[in-house]
Amino acid sequence: MVYTRKNDEAVSPVIGVILMVAITVILAAVIAAFVFGMSGNINKTKIVAITADRPSATTVRVMNQGGQDNPTFDFGVLALKDPAGAALTATYAATGHFNNGTLVPVTGTNALGSDVGDTLTATITATGKVQVVVVGTFTDNTQQVLLDTSL
Repeated sequence: MVYTRKNDEAVSPVIGVILMVAITVILAAVIAAFVFGMSGNINKTKIVAITADRPSATTVRVMNQGGQDNPTFDFGVLALKDPAGAALTATYAATGHFNNGTLVPVTGTNALGSDVGDTLTATITATGKVQVVVVGTFTDNTQQVLLDTSL
């Protein structure tokens, strides 16, 4: 009787070496992409703190609290929605908009000013939950959601 023995001990080390080389090549490509700026069009998140509160059942107040990117913050637009996502009608009154250093109250617009402390008050008829969304526009013409909360 003749026994033949199959020798396949080298299969696992060869596959392991091939996988290690592939991982090294992929890792080198990712690092090179960041080093040479190939990841280019990633927008930086702007930091501006906007707070909202509900002092009464029919009033929503939004305030600019400032932040790292407040100097480039141009204005914010307030949108109020009911729980189903439908837009709510509101009467707006804003304080803190500055025009050549003068305090100018603004009525009838849903724009939030760019100065720290600027306040926008909305009077609504709905008394249930309200979704408050503020989208900020910056001097470089980028837009970003700065606040999305329910009150």
